[in-house]
Amino acid sequence: MKLDGQAAVVTGGGSGLGAATAALLAAGGCKVALLDINDTAAKAHAATIGGIGIRCDVADSASAEAAMAEAKAAHGPARILVNCAGVGTAGRVVGRDGPQKLDAFERTIRINLIGTFNMIRLAAAEMSDLDPLEDNERGVIINTASIAAFDGQIGQAAYAASKGGVVGMTLPIARELARAGVRVMTIAPGVFHTPMVAGLPPEVRKSLGDGVPYPQRLGMPEEYAALAGHILANRFLNGETIRLDGALRMAPR
Repeated sequence: MKLDGQAAVVTGGGSGLGAATAALLAAGGCKVALLDINDTAAKAHAATIGGIGIRCDVADSASAEAAMAEAKAAHGPARILVNCAGVGTAGRVVGRDGPQKLDAFERTIRINLIGTFNMIRLAAAEMSDLDPLEDNERGVIINTASIAAFDGQIGQAAYAASKGGVVGMTLPIARELARAGVRVMTIAPGVFHTPMVAGLPPEVRKSLGDGVPYPQRLGMPEEYAALAGHILANRFLNGETIRLDGALRMAPR
């Protein structure tokens, strides 16, 4: 898909992977709506790239529907959706204080998995009604999983389950939306320099980067954005999850 003039929606667009992807899309000529529960961050970044920032809780149906309606009113129906909103939580199934609180597990699943599906269903409905482009393509949806979906560590049961769900629904949704000319892909990043990691002590960040075989460092959000850009350009990419991790395979802990 050629980016110039296309309407795009990026969730989690106020920071990290979403912010980098929104910047790449805007630079390519897209009309970008940055959706984020932190609307201050979304609007601030949107102002720097010429987009619009909209508050959105992806896990809430009414909030997501209102945000998509606002984006559509400003830019028209979206042909591009990039799902970057998510939370990273850790906790053992059985810790020092007993079993993990169920609401902590539920919250992670609700934001990372249900929130992703919530945005997919709304964007897919918009895209299906659009006029077809080359190869009868009407839209592209890119989701964000994690390598934790494949080799989650101790304490990552909720996170790995949520991201594994994103991986698991990629192919069936791609198969369903194929008739409408909508492609669905997922990126599974390794350890990236995002706000969640930036808050860690320098020695911990270095240790994380040193664990990557090559290049021996943290991934940069711009590298995620570059892969998203290639997925958009390459119409034969569909129904697959791509690991973006420098060959990292996480140890049990």
